[in-house]
Amino acid sequence: MTTLILATRNAHKADEIRAILSGEFRLLTLNDFPGAPPLIENADTFAGNATNKAAQLAGWVSEVSNFESRVSSSEVFVLADDSGVEVDALNGAPGVRSARFASLDGSADSLSANSSRNSSDTANNAKLLRLLKDTPLDKRTARFRCVLALTPLSPRAPASASPVCDADESELRTQLFEGVCEGRVAFAPRGQGGFGYDPLFVPDGYDQTFAELDEDMKNRLSHRAQALAKLRTWLQRRPTN
Repeated sequence: MTTLILATRNAHKADEIRAILSGEFRLLTLNDFPGAPPLIENADTFAGNATNKAAQLAGWVSEVSNFESRVSSSEVFVLADDSGVEVDALNGAPGVRSARFASLDGSADSLSANSSRNSSDTANNAKLLRLLKDTPLDKRTARFRCVLALTPLSPRAPASASPVCDADESELRTQLFEGVCEGRVAFAPRGQGGFGYDPLFVPDGYDQTFAELDEDMKNRLSHRAQALAKLRTWLQRRPTN
């Protein structure tokens, strides 16, 4: 069975990916690799952040001395994602800064603007609603966007190899898959399911937010589901040795 190492410790995200892929792959997360270094997200695009995380983690995992005993699989990939909500009335914000949106102006979480730590979902949602408080329904259009980066694990490089070259090689071998779900931002949070901006996001064609829809329905509509469907098709169709 192909193994996917998810570049996340977010249990909600890992559970969603596991549900969408329906047991076709063996999934591990950063919780299975407690020594993994922090993954830097400093790009200006979802694709850039996802690629950076996948390449960083692939390089580190390839160097773990007991990696082979942890992952017994014919094929191993690192899977990283970057995703967020883009609101048209805010010129595409929060975008790549969705997870730390509330912290950028020092509000709610009292974090510095340069912090890479995430804000709470409650704080992010509150800030988004505050910025849109005078925006009518027809101007609250938005979309969830997800970019997945899939990097194959390489054999351990010789000691003389350059880490920079290794990272560049990993990025060159990385495949990207994008999913987009169009919708609008509600006037108040609704629903108990999901995470992140789910209580505010109403997908086109529906009256319920992602947090109100049942898990199966959300996992058919979501940006992440669309990206994962493309990834699954690529893995199934790729040539194998």
